[in-house]
Formats: sequence, C-alpha cells, structure tokens
Amino acid sequence: MTLPAPHVVLEGHGVRLEPLDPSTLGTPVWGSLAAALGHPEVFAGGWGGGPAGFRDGAELVQWLPTYLPVRSGQPYLVRTEAGAVVGTSSIGDIDPAREAAHIGWTAYTPAVWGTPVNPACKLLMLEHLFAHGCGRVKLQADERNARSRAAILKLGATFEGITRREQPRADGSWRDTAVYSVIIDDWERVREGLLARVEQ
Repeated sequence: MTLPAPHVVLEGHGVRLEPLDPSTLGTPVWGSLAAALGHPEVFAGGWGGGPAGFRDGAELVQWLPTYLPVRSGQPYLVRTEAGAVVGTSSIGDIDPAREAAHIGWTAYTPAVWGTPVNPACKLLMLEHLFAHGCGRVKLQADERNARSRAAILKLGATFEGITRREQPRADGSWRDTAVYSVIIDDWERVREGLLARVEQ
C-alpha cells in the first residue's frame, strides 16, 4: 500500500470533497461546516461524543479541528455540486504495513440525510483508498446509533462485531462500538451497489 496523496480534492457523483488540512485552520470554511453541523440531531446518535457533546456557533468552530483528524489523517469538507457545505468525512488510522485505513468522523446536516450524498462520498473515498493499495477499510459507529449502523450496512460493509467499552462519550458513559469493514475482495460488489445508488 502506498500512502494516499494528501490534500487531493475528490469529486464526482454530485459531491466535492475538499481537504481540511492545517492550512485551512482559521479560514471561513470551518464556520460553514459548523453552520451545517450545529444541530442537536447531528450529535444525538453518538457523533462528537453524543448528545452531551452538542455545540454550535463559535464553540463548534473552535472544537471541530480538535475532533477531526486534521494533523493525523485526512478530513474532508463535503460540498454539493451547487457548492453548499453539507458535512464532513475523514480518512484516518492509515497503516501501510497492514494495508488498512479507517473512514469515519462522518456527519452531515440533516437536510441531506437519506440522499445520495453519503454513498457518493463513501464511493469516492473507498475508490481513493483501494486505488492506493488498501486492502481493508474499517467503518464504525456507536453501538446505540441505529441510523448510522443501518447506513453503513446499506453501503455494503460487513459487520464484524462490537468492541466493548471502546471510548468515552461526552456524558461520561463508555461507548461500545459497532465495527464494520470493506475489504478488497468485497470492493467490486460494494462499488457496483454504490454506483447504482448514486446514479438513480
């Protein structure tokens, strides 16, 4: 596996993924992202530590770069074809020796839930990783987050199990994490399924 090239825009299927690297810190894009994600329902399922982690406005702008893997991975700002900022998703935990990576930290404004935005983003990111020799991509969600877990399965990922007491939530409780994967052997099937969804 070769490391995916950093700071590369991924575009197609009605979305544009723009890298959120350290050079973007302090720029207006973070305010736009905060405006898209500053809704209690975005945090309700477990993103950002769960409901107790809800933030909006200037507090959310300041917090986002500490939550997303700005220095250790590759977070993206997600725009629609029309240019509207609708969310974020990231590639992290890149391990070339194990040909592995993790797609996560994903959240979208509720207005695009259930639309082709998420499958389009995952199609672009998975294509990017598998083109660089990745063999296994992990996806995960809070065990309680039924909506995100259903969305991951709908992508074509395989459920691997529950990692117990995996990380703390914002309310001090401990999260059990549902773990899924897409491996290179699955990729043709998963890609066909995602293309069918984004080309509807």
